[in-house]
Amino acid sequence: MKLDDYLTLGRSGLRVSPASLGTMTFGTEWGWGADEAEARRILDLYLARGGNFIDTANFYTGGSAERLLGRFLAGRRDAVVLATKYSLNMQPGNPNAGGNHRRSMLRAVEASLQRLGTDCIDLLYLHAWDGLTPVDEVMRAFDDLVRAGKVLYAGISDTPAWQVARMQTLAELRGWAPLVALQIEYSLAQRTVEHELLPMAQELGLGVLAWSPLASGVLTGKYTRADLEQAPAATPADTRKGVAAANGTLTARALDIADVVQQVARALSRSPAQVALAWTLQRRAPVAIPILGARTLAQFEDNLGALDLVLDEEILQRLDAVSAVAPGFPHDFLARPMIQWNLSGGTSARRAA
Repeated sequence: MKLDDYLTLGRSGLRVSPASLGTMTFGTEWGWGADEAEARRILDLYLARGGNFIDTANFYTGGSAERLLGRFLAGRRDAVVLATKYSLNMQPGNPNAGGNHRRSMLRAVEASLQRLGTDCIDLLYLHAWDGLTPVDEVMRAFDDLVRAGKVLYAGISDTPAWQVARMQTLAELRGWAPLVALQIEYSLAQRTVEHELLPMAQELGLGVLAWSPLASGVLTGKYTRADLEQAPAATPADTRKGVAAANGTLTARALDIADVVQQVARALSRSPAQVALAWTLQRRAPVAIPILGARTLAQFEDNLGALDLVLDEEILQRLDAVSAVAPGFPHDFLARPMIQWNLSGGTSARRAA
């Protein structure tokens, strides 16, 4: 696999790389990111290898990530698919400076266009579900921006499956711009999305983007059980270790999974990061596009090495076993032999496509 082995994104005709460049690490404002020179080197390497799918957000490093991208992409903007997000509050104390509502979306888009130095956003995500805004308000605002040419495609991130399904159905019924992409946390350390969100994406035609495919670095082996003693409270200005703890990523279970990843990596003479990313890259139905976010060029070069690593079935089964999560109701109930026999009457049938 190479970065220029392009995929169509969901049911759209948009061609994107099988791995996206994440830019949450672009800028030093949060205390642990890449400075401008290093961030530019990372972007240049990604583009030189044929990558074209760049992920950012208005909130990242207080807007610096978008401003840096605007400078870096000057003269080559049309060569990339540029995705950004709205929803997170850029003005603490102002209740309308964040959230999913129309005002938040429109103002965020105008500010992002200015920072990015572009006249349109290729893919705009709702960043995180606020639990307050009506879904028709969100989808109508997306449609208005698409019709105005300021946004080309709509996507959604970090939202319950049932809400995403409502939005997509509403868009189809009313002839509004549909969602084409779903961005979710997905890694060996976070597989609960496999039971609701991923099947939903497959059915509704959403391309899947996996954020934190290395579980905030836990799957690289950089943390030990001694790090679990850190207080979990953290803000973006804290260390990466503090953020991993606050996000709930740095756990005993995740460290157990990381142990197996490291064992596999040693046997293959590869890095743990490459093994963890290769597992994500080999997921199917639907394909998951990992978002690669690195602080240094060396880390990013190592991450790209996952593209040419193919894990055999035995290794995949070993990684699947150590990271498996219970489906929960109703999935485990419906999978029981008695229920399946009662449904089928003992006959055999399968879905044709």
